[in-house]
Amino acid sequence: MTGGEYGDEFADALALVNGTAPAGRRSGAADRPHGAPGGAARCSDTSPAGGSGPDRPAGPRNGDDTGQGATAPGGAPPPGPATRSSGHRATPWSAARQRAERAVHEPPGPGTAGLVDALGRTLAAPLTALTDLPPFDTSAMDGWAVAGPGPWRVEGTPADDAGTGPDLGILAGHATTAALPDGHALAIATGARIPVGATAVLRSEHGEVLELPDGRARLYAPRPVPPGQDIRPRGQECRTGDHLLPAGTPVTPAVLGLAAAAGYDELSVHPRPRVEVLVLGDELLRSGLPEDGRIRDALGPMLVPWLRALGADAPAPRHLGDDADALHDALAGSTADLIVTTGGTASGPVDHVHPALQQLGAELLVDGVAVRPGHPMLLARLAPRRYLVGLPGNPLAAVSGLLTLAEPLLRTLAARCPAAPYRVPLAAAVQGHPRDTRLVPVAYHDDDRYGLMAAPLRFHGPAMLRGIAAADAMAVVPPRGAERGTEVELLELPWPAGWSAGRPSPGTPYDPAAPCGGAA
Repeated sequence: MTGGEYGDEFADALALVNGTAPAGRRSGAADRPHGAPGGAARCSDTSPAGGSGPDRPAGPRNGDDTGQGATAPGGAPPPGPATRSSGHRATPWSAARQRAERAVHEPPGPGTAGLVDALGRTLAAPLTALTDLPPFDTSAMDGWAVAGPGPWRVEGTPADDAGTGPDLGILAGHATTAALPDGHALAIATGARIPVGATAVLRSEHGEVLELPDGRARLYAPRPVPPGQDIRPRGQECRTGDHLLPAGTPVTPAVLGLAAAAGYDELSVHPRPRVEVLVLGDELLRSGLPEDGRIRDALGPMLVPWLRALGADAPAPRHLGDDADALHDALAGSTADLIVTTGGTASGPVDHVHPALQQLGAELLVDGVAVRPGHPMLLARLAPRRYLVGLPGNPLAAVSGLLTLAEPLLRTLAARCPAAPYRVPLAAAVQGHPRDTRLVPVAYHDDDRYGLMAAPLRFHGPAMLRGIAAADAMAVVPPRGAERGTEVELLELPWPAGWSAGRPSPGTPYDPAAPCGGAA
């Protein structure tokens, strides 16, 4: 571990590892989550796991309790129904992400969509240019199209040619078929087609027109105008047939603009994955201030736009409370590609996700991940091409589950290309969990000596959102922590870096021992 004094969650975990924890905080093997099927990767040693078993009181609702006892050696159990087994270990964080990414054998087949409807989907075929860009030589500036060296005789645009009057010159969207003779100039607007014979464009602020005694006008320039000046030549950006973007590229507004410029009216794209969000918990209020032991639902307003930013089609969330029958019926009746539940993934008296999955004969692919916050997350296959990601109820723990399981699964469902691993040095030391990976909110910080660094943010407890609301990414901190300057992997958030005006200043110290509000 690095840093100073441990917070409660780390002290508890360290005590358990050293065998000094009070007996009341040690759990038997029966309360461990079920393992993933099919030769899953496992921890090299005991990984702390949450939940509550028959030999102890139920832990915090949907929380991550660091207290645990040792598990018997051995691998993960074989595939089976969604029941909790007595001897498995939590899936290592990296293995859980890989399993989520590979849970879908292949994305749904592609289709076509108009440009507006293609936004947020993924290209199913490479984008190739259907035309040259620009499609003809165009003026890069307002000024005069000139032919040869100056000075130049200023011509007017024939009204019957461009239809704009003799004094306006060539405007964008209009053209003149007449060639521009050597020694002549013609007013031209930005984006207008260059007339035949023109050798350059003289910017309006660089030229001066003088009236001669004979009534003719002459254009003068303070310096010679080199050939090609301020002309965008045809095909400067691309030629017909050029490869512009690969398949797997998310369709952003900029991609739509490029596709339109390149001649497309519709695109070959993969469909957006359909996601349904089920918010569980009788204690959650949908409006107003907390009262009478009830709190506001923070996950419903957060998850739906987050999922949409990941390319999913997600309607407003459904609130089911702590109703086991309602949850079972919702899972059985859903036709979504992915169901995301919040809370109910531990073993408390009103945690109904595991029993509902068992009744439906679901296959657990991941049940518990060696990560903090967010340990009691799960991934299940309800049917071919239908999946469920169970997120913990604590807000930051739910974000951890979203990044660990939902994002890689949705990426495969949407046929998006994975981002290249991105590593940045830490601007401050971060304490690690004795056994598990930690995900810590960070903001980018430009250091005079080290360049771009990731500054860990305060308010990183499992029930807190203040840190992630000011973050650019989540740093993946290995067990036992990382010192300042250590390069760590970053999970970037699906919005632009530096978006938050409320981010703490780079000088705000990171306090690894600050109260975290739990150990989810």
